[in-house]
Amino acid sequence: MFEENRILIVEDDATIRKVVEMTLALAGFRNVIAVARGDAGLAIARAEDVDLVLLDLMLPGMDGLDVCRELRKTKSTPVIVLTAKTADEDTVRLLDAGADDYITKPFSRQVLLSRIKAVLRRASGGGAHDLDGLAIDVQNMEARLDGVLVDLTRGEFLTLAALAERPGRIMRRERLARAAGAADDIFDEEEIGRSVDVRIASIRRKLGRWAVHLQTIRGAGYRIGL
Repeated sequence: MFEENRILIVEDDATIRKVVEMTLALAGFRNVIAVARGDAGLAIARAEDVDLVLLDLMLPGMDGLDVCRELRKTKSTPVIVLTAKTADEDTVRLLDAGADDYITKPFSRQVLLSRIKAVLRRASGGGAHDLDGLAIDVQNMEARLDGVLVDLTRGEFLTLAALAERPGRIMRRERLARAAGAADDIFDEEEIGRSVDVRIASIRRKLGRWAVHLQTIRGAGYRIGL
């Protein structure tokens, strides 16, 4: 399904770069580009048709945050940041810069592939969902209720879109946190629950009459019930 996607790796650590390349090759990805400098990665991402960028933070030439910010001025190419930083303020800076997700080092190959496929799935147009007057356009990251644009943050939209992919099925808070771009290894269970609950409450306020469909399943998570 994803083997034809073109992936750009921007990582200056030769060992990590080779591990990522090998992981992708073993998973069947045949179109991978790898560079060691931030400025070189930005130039490729701007000039060529790339489906996903795996971006280190600490890079020669230009750091990862600046690469992401500059890329976002002209392209919506999905970006997963590879970082050793785990502080909440660093997380906010990454997402504000336009990163779609991030993975903290060290990471397992299974986690890397899972995150890559999840981001590619969202970017591929996991499509549009129309649920009792709520239209969710995944590709353009827009939600409209009865034709009117709903003013959702990035995290709120990703949370709602994740639920909309599987109406009627319960999604645990941990999975919703990952869908919104929050790495599970920087939260304990209580923090995961609190962050997701706050985001869901905000979504409900913005959805008005439709909020009744966004159901809490006590002790389990959330679902869209129609």
